Amino acid sequence: MERNLALELVRVTEAAAISCAPWMGKGDKNKADKAAVDAMRQRFNFVDFKGRVVIGEGEKDEAPMLYVGEELGTGNGPEMDIAIDPLECTSNLANGKPNAISVLAAGPKGSLLNAPGSYMDQLSVGPEAKGCIDITDSVKNNLKNIAKALGKDIEDVTVAILERPRHEEMIKQIRKAGSRVRLIEHGTISAGIAPAMPNSGIDVMMGIGGAPEGVITAAALKCVGGEIQGVLKPHKEEFKKQAEERGLDLQKVYTTDDLAKGNNIVFAATGISDGPLLKGVVFTKYGWLTRSLVMRSKSGTIRYIETHHHESLKK
Repeated sequence: MERNLALELVRVTEAAAISCAPWMGKGDKNKADKAAVDAMRQRFNFVDFKGRVVIGEGEKDEAPMLYVGEELGTGNGPEMDIAIDPLECTSNLANGKPNAISVLAAGPKGSLLNAPGSYMDQLSVGPEAKGCIDITDSVKNNLKNIAKALGKDIEDVTVAILERPRHEEMIKQIRKAGSRVRLIEHGTISAGIAPAMPNSGIDVMMGIGGAPEGVITAAALKCVGGEIQGVLKPHKEEFKKQAEERGLDLQKVYTTDDLAKGNNIVFAATGISDGPLLKGVVFTKYGWLTRSLVMRSKSGTIRYIETHHHESLKK
């Protein structure tokens, strides 16, 4: 993917973040989400590419905008798959809590797995522990192998995991192994990427999250040399049917390369409320201050972008 296109995609997440940030702490997650979706879609219309949503806000009949299968962009340029989450951690933002981001992944047509909206058991690590994990193995064995790869004692390994009843047994196993636990309310994309980011304080992300989020996480980890493994766990019959219709194997361990194929992937994200990955939108005297992250698998570059948006010059 060309560098200029990658930077255009950052502008998409910036637009979504700025539009939904005013809804922080106001208790209306639907209006916050709609603001992000509307702004993201509008900005996509200026991007020179033939984009197709493979992971979006819903199926065509259920989401008015950014639905799976929707075409984006000017129609000029490369054909690309797009996976989006205009507002990850919707509830967090509505309740004035941290870790909300606007995020997307993109790659050549056919590169991103068209995952159903089901759950996925996930295990992600950074580059140093790549090749040392096996999601079919025990929690303890994985933590021992990760600790060895990182040159740490198992007691110093920190695991990020969603605080959910379904994870009670896994949390017990992590604690029994001696590792530290970082419970999160929402935000598996940020948590899944964190092990690959220096000084994040997180060494591994475990547990069942959304399959669409798993694909976006895989795209980011592809850019920085990390690894994710996932097994689909449909929690509703409709999602099981979706997986079967798309030819997906419910017994298969999906690797980073299965979820995000090839070496021409881009990941972009903009912070909305402060989190471990990015600081949130700041309202300034002149407009807004955003902090974003853009990564390309082809170059392996990680760019943090701080942008001052002047409201009087907004077009």
